[in-house]
Amino acid sequence: MRIFFILFFLLFFIACGSDKEKGIDVVEKSVTDDVPMLIREVKKCSRLYTSEYNIRKIVTYSDEPRLKGKLLGHDVNMKMPVGDRKIAIPMNVTLKGYIDFSDFSERNVRKEGDRIIVTLPQPQVAVTSSKIDQSGIKEYVSLMRSRFTDEEMAEFEKQGRQAVVNSIPRLDIKETAAVNAAKILIPMIVKMGYDEKMITIELRNEELRNEDLGIRNEDVD
Repeated sequence: MRIFFILFFLLFFIACGSDKEKGIDVVEKSVTDDVPMLIREVKKCSRLYTSEYNIRKIVTYSDEPRLKGKLLGHDVNMKMPVGDRKIAIPMNVTLKGYIDFSDFSERNVRKEGDRIIVTLPQPQVAVTSSKIDQSGIKEYVSLMRSRFTDEEMAEFEKQGRQAVVNSIPRLDIKETAAVNAAKILIPMIVKMGYDEKMITIELRNEELRNEDLGIRNEDVD
């Protein structure tokens, strides 16, 4: 009978120890599971537009017919007496900076102790609209010349759009898009239970600091 009670208590303690280990596994699993949950929430944003620039561009064009060639062995480059055509076309172009989260995955999130680090996808820029300001067009056409055609006007608009696109590297629209995306992500991560001071948002190898985000924490190291 004594042997029976000894075996009973041994089995009881073994069972309790097993349940305790299972409890630890559950806790660890819940801590790890917040990363997939964050990824699911972020992917809902899909293409997140976070910055917008409205740019006014003036496209100018001057058309002076010239006679070019050779005459008696000499190069000829003469302005023809048929008059000039000149035009100045104001355009309004809208650029939007965005983050595409469609491929956001575990590779964009890592944890170091209590700290969570999120690496943003590279910001992108899209030309969402361009429109010629018809009321602001300045045009001069000599009496002997034909007016600018619709096809020429469409080509001028295309050139204006391309000029604005070429100016994107000189703007801070991508950086602004990244900073504004971080401002959206941080409250989302805080709601998951993280301390704001333990959240780091990165853009490739560049960390977006609290100063960049407009966040002021006097006790941040």
